[in-house]
Amino acid sequence: MKRHIFALLGIFLLFLSISCGAPGVPEASDGTNQESNGASEPVAGLEFIFEDEQYSFQALRAIAASSCGAADIGECLSTTYRIEEGDDESWYAEWLTTAQRIEKAAQDFEAQGHELSAKECYFRASNYYRSAEFFLHTDPQDPRIVETWKKSRDCFVAGAMLSDTPITPVEIPFEDTTLPGYLCLVDESGAERPLLIIHTGFDGTAEELYFTTASAALKRGFNCLLFEGPGQGRVIREQHMTFRPNWETVVTPVVDFAIEQPEVDPDRIVLVGISFGGYLAPRAAAFEPRIKICIANGGIYDFHASSLRNAPPDFDKVLDDESQAEDFDEYIYEEMKTDPSLRWSFSNGMFTFGATSPSEWLRMTRPYNLRDCADKITCHMLVVDSENDKALPGQAKQLYDALQCPKDFMLFTAEEGAGEHCQVGAYMISNERIFNWLEETLQKLEE
Repeated sequence: MKRHIFALLGIFLLFLSISCGAPGVPEASDGTNQESNGASEPVAGLEFIFEDEQYSFQALRAIAASSCGAADIGECLSTTYRIEEGDDESWYAEWLTTAQRIEKAAQDFEAQGHELSAKECYFRASNYYRSAEFFLHTDPQDPRIVETWKKSRDCFVAGAMLSDTPITPVEIPFEDTTLPGYLCLVDESGAERPLLIIHTGFDGTAEELYFTTASAALKRGFNCLLFEGPGQGRVIREQHMTFRPNWETVVTPVVDFAIEQPEVDPDRIVLVGISFGGYLAPRAAAFEPRIKICIANGGIYDFHASSLRNAPPDFDKVLDDESQAEDFDEYIYEEMKTDPSLRWSFSNGMFTFGATSPSEWLRMTRPYNLRDCADKITCHMLVVDSENDKALPGQAKQLYDALQCPKDFMLFTAEEGAGEHCQVGAYMISNERIFNWLEETLQKLEE
């Protein structure tokens, strides 16, 4: 009987890269619109190197950083072609080998006085170490998680010290500890500029955010404060602080820190949430009035409900029945052995939320919704969506419709090459349109 029930689930098709989708929304010539009128299911996603959805996406994610200076296409192709599909140990070993080789090149270049070449290699090594660590979370006690993540961070910091624009590691006071971050400035002039406070989501790091988002923002005259909160980066790996739904308790201390910096214009603070940050950032904006603009890429309205969207009716009750929940866990663990995407989704969910089983993790996602606070957001919102963002279809549209504040919707499509989750593989297209919108919106707010 239980096999029949779980066959109906289809394992929910979760594959939770913590994304969302609401394709089919008409857009204006600048990629935004004020009124959207319906969402369709996402079309088939991009297959890149691998057949498995998560392996394919993570390979694209690594190589996509080539447009940001954190990858070289040949290095990535050589690495991915050596990987045995579905073998997490093979993934780790091959990316680690490449990362170590590029880090050694960086050290040699630096010793020889070639600082620009050294910086470039350190940045690529940081990305490759991040990629190597990605599929290790099946065993949260695996010492390689912290070891490899540290190598990614340390290579980034080494490269940052050679940067021609300031990238300063900071510690942000938070409760009885600190949160790690980087204050990235346009220049050393001390000029007061708009500040983008940027955080990632379910599986990213602050270092990766520099390449994908901050580097483009700096070129456009925005200072940036990148940070990691509970459930992310160092905070989960070394400080063992798990995700929390009331993200305003995280962002408010970050804003407190930001406004103390002389280069920050306190009247032009923008909060940017990437991936699962598409829930976290709007949640914080609902309770933090000093945020003038919030960008959710992509928007999430009800994470838990969307996670169960393919489950049979009333399946949520199964999670609260101890016996049925145990059967569910048994089934999921068995499926995880042969399904890399499912294995990563549940493993990383349990790792970052502090859950001890798949069913407990799903129960823990219940508070992660904006049903009771979307109408409290008063700042200008940009809700971003990608046509092929398959994990949470319709969520960005739901968030957009629930907002009562000034708002815009921006859709990226497969036709333009930007249809993947968070526009991975099309960072230039993404940053061009998003930052154009931001420049124009800030100008309107100042008029």
